Amino acid sequence: MSVIRLPLVVGDADVRRRVEQLFSAVWQVKRALQRDARDVVDAYWAGDMRREKDVKAWRAELGLSRTGLERRAYRHLERSRWLSDHVSKALVMHQADEVWAGVARHLHPDASGQRAGRPRTGTWWEYTRIPGRARSHTTHRKWETFRLHGTLAGHLDTFRHPALPPSVTTPAQAAQLPPGVRVLAQPRRMPAPARPAERIRTGTLDAAGRPRARAATWFDHTGPLTVVFAGGPTGRGDIVLPVRLAQGAGRWPYLLHYLDDPSRWHKIDLVRLRDPAAPGGWAYEAHLMVLAPGYASTATRTRRRQAAALERVGGVDGNVSNLAVVSFPATGDPGDGPVRSARIILTGQEQRTWAAARKKARGRQRALDRSRRATNPQQYRPSRRQQTRGERRRAAGLPAKAMTVPAGPRHTAATGKPQQAYRRDTLSTGYRNLRARHSAAAASAAAASHHRARKIAAALVAAHGPNLTIEDCDIRTWFRLWGRACSATTPGRLISALAAECTATGGRLLRASTFTTALSQHCLCGRRLPKSLRQRTHHCDPAEGGCGLKGDRDLVSAALAAFTTLTAPDVPTTARLDHTRARTAQILFTQGLQEALTESTAPKSAPSGRTRAAAEPPGTTLPRQRTASARRNAGPRTVATPDETRPAPQRPKAHAGTTRPHTGRSRTHIRDKS
Repeated sequence: MSVIRLPLVVGDADVRRRVEQLFSAVWQVKRALQRDARDVVDAYWAGDMRREKDVKAWRAELGLSRTGLERRAYRHLERSRWLSDHVSKALVMHQADEVWAGVARHLHPDASGQRAGRPRTGTWWEYTRIPGRARSHTTHRKWETFRLHGTLAGHLDTFRHPALPPSVTTPAQAAQLPPGVRVLAQPRRMPAPARPAERIRTGTLDAAGRPRARAATWFDHTGPLTVVFAGGPTGRGDIVLPVRLAQGAGRWPYLLHYLDDPSRWHKIDLVRLRDPAAPGGWAYEAHLMVLAPGYASTATRTRRRQAAALERVGGVDGNVSNLAVVSFPATGDPGDGPVRSARIILTGQEQRTWAAARKKARGRQRALDRSRRATNPQQYRPSRRQQTRGERRRAAGLPAKAMTVPAGPRHTAATGKPQQAYRRDTLSTGYRNLRARHSAAAASAAAASHHRARKIAAALVAAHGPNLTIEDCDIRTWFRLWGRACSATTPGRLISALAAECTATGGRLLRASTFTTALSQHCLCGRRLPKSLRQRTHHCDPAEGGCGLKGDRDLVSAALAAFTTLTAPDVPTTARLDHTRARTAQILFTQGLQEALTESTAPKSAPSGRTRAAAEPPGTTLPRQRTASARRNAGPRTVATPDETRPAPQRPKAHAGTTRPHTGRSRTHIRDKS
């Protein structure tokens, strides 16, 4: 299965109001179900004796099951008269199934023995998706929630660009046009298509021998693509939302893959995104699930076939500030290929762009704080400076100066909890608009970072092959020590993209335990060389009995990872470093290995080098930045790398590049206390 995102046009004020009411109604249903689930779960854990006696009977009595939660949803719908004006029974049932999925993760532990937390009640701003119900593939024309009507050919006929050649009449022909050709000319205010009103002949005859006909429905619509929701049982008719497609020919192979065959359309979720430029502050999309694999262009398929045929093995060293990759021929013969290395770092331009974006984000955060303080001055104390100024004016006999924005801490109880919850504060319209712009900027930055990671991963796999090995690091340790640097380089996102690209190419990114390998503390000759965090170069000194190998610390670790073997590929602790193979490769690839471990030798999509200056043109002067973490690490350190320090037994391990939630509050997540 795969998903395509279809932007929806919600320009009419009445339609937009109905969509907002739909989201509000379904969110209130979900909030009620979450509260019910939380209370039932608390009662379930409180009944110790009942659980020990018969846990299944205790759950059945409490209604702690998927069916029980669906019945609660039906009761909420039946008792509330106004809900039936906006939602349907199928929509409520599917929302109950989604809530049950979270409850099930709390009741039943996963393979590692971990449970999800206690069910909590979400907020209005977190609710961005209304789950739809899958269509029936056995009963003809059965969609119980959101439906997609129309055809791709009908969309092309309706919004055909005037300059499109007359010979292009089908979507397949439009997909073969070169990029840059305009295929569609969709107006800014796209009109919603009307429901078909003609009579459709059934092909049969009545008793008098006359041809029978039936009234046309939305299923007979063959025009432009449109998402339709029938609304509640007592609603005001259908909600019709036109779909806006990409107008350039470069995106039509992608559209043809997903939308050309309506029989593969499976389910639609209605999604809203924060967009300060859109009317109402929200943009809407339909996420269509299709019974087909994801789209891959011809160039991507060709690149992956060539990468799968490279027959190379490589190692990856994920670091806070860079990503190093070194690969060798799988046969170990220098005649089958040279040693290749790559090192991905942030260029000077990327650092300046990130610093500027971060400065803007800090400015928006400060503006949000000032706005909240100005509209809720009774919840904050004056700062020490404001108090001193007030005392000085009173001593001088001057009237007290009005304090519109108190700059001190918030009023709290003895326990440190705010006297009034942040969600109960009064928020101005400017605050809401600025918060929407802040969320949109954060989403845009995350999308750009994800796109960059995918491009880098594709270039690395194309040069080094899909069979790579990386250290199994705990990325939470990195964020705990170097949170700002990790936010800029996003090492977890790069590793996740690299793992996905290896899998798509036919290989795999294996994970080797740092406790059994300690790659950064070894040399290819097998000698152990302890290094501190501050030492970024590798030198096996011949005067101390070494082999004389010199190189970048991260590249040497990546080269050693290529010679790591795992008894069980899914268990990182079974990894062992094969010193014999590493020493043999060092002898066979003597000259090429020394050059590869000194600088990058493979082409890639991002500039690389050993320093920041290597990514800039000659003569470029980069400002020297000294962060808080750099000041902490300025002195000599003899401790091991955090990745090679065994974590506490009670703390669960999280891989670098995985999405397992942290136990504490994330350092990079943008929180909104309202």
